[in-house]
Amino acid sequence: MRKAALLVLLGVISVLLADCIVSYPTLGPPELRAEVIVGGPRPGYIWIGGHWGWSGGNYVWTRGYWAKAKHGRTWEPGRWEQRGRKWAWRDGRWR
Repeated sequence: MRKAALLVLLGVISVLLADCIVSYPTLGPPELRAEVIVGGPRPGYIWIGGHWGWSGGNYVWTRGYWAKAKHGRTWEPGRWEQRGRKWAWRDGRWR
């Protein structure tokens, strides 16, 4: 009985840890997709363009969206950076 319980516990732990494994792309992202941008919701909003993210060992497209502009600041889009043989995503930010 103890052996079966231990095996079940180890199985549960391995499933939970599987989501914690970090993988990095070794090839750069695909070209950005063209997005149709139809007028903003109202003045004072800017378009934050879509980008390729990394999930489950594959590039996954994240659509762009409208965001409220921050007075006196500009948006610096996120970007992929090559670090040795790996690629890493640097989030966009307000400057």
